[in-house]
Amino acid sequence: MRLLIYTTFFGFFLRTGLALQIQCYQCEEIKHNDCSTPEYIVNCTVNVQDMCQKEVLVKEDGVHYRKSCASSGACLIASSGYQQFCTGKLHSVCISCCNTPLCNGPRQKKRPVPSAASPAMPHSLLGLFFLFLPPLLLT
Repeated sequence: MRLLIYTTFFGFFLRTGLALQIQCYQCEEIKHNDCSTPEYIVNCTVNVQDMCQKEVLVKEDGVHYRKSCASSGACLIASSGYQQFCTGKLHSVCISCCNTPLCNGPRQKKRPVPSAASPAMPHSLLGLFFLFLPPLLLT
C-alpha cells in the first residue's frame, strides 16, 4: 500500500513540471528588443521544442529581433549556418540558442558567486522525496 502511495506521489511530480517543457519569448521582427515582456512569453511544445532561439538582424532602420521556441537540432543547425553572417555590421544575422526558461530575453546581470560560508541551497521537493523514500519503504 505504501508503495502505491509513493508511486502516486512521484507521478504527481512528473505531471506538475518535470516534463521537458520550456518557456521562451516569441516575436517577429521587433525593434529595440521590446518583446522581452510578459505578453510575449509562450510555452513551447513539450518534448519537441526544447530550446529558445534569438535572431538579431541589423538592417538599414536599426536592429531587429526574432525570438521563438525551437528544437535543439534545428536551432543549432541554424545558428552554426549563420555564424559567418554574424558580424554586427549592416545586414548581419546572428542566431543564438539556449535551453533555460526565458533565456532568449534580455541579458541577465551576473550573480555573485556564493561564498563557502553561505548556506547551501535547499533541496527540491523531488530531491527530498528520494532522500526519504528508502527509509519509509523499510518501515
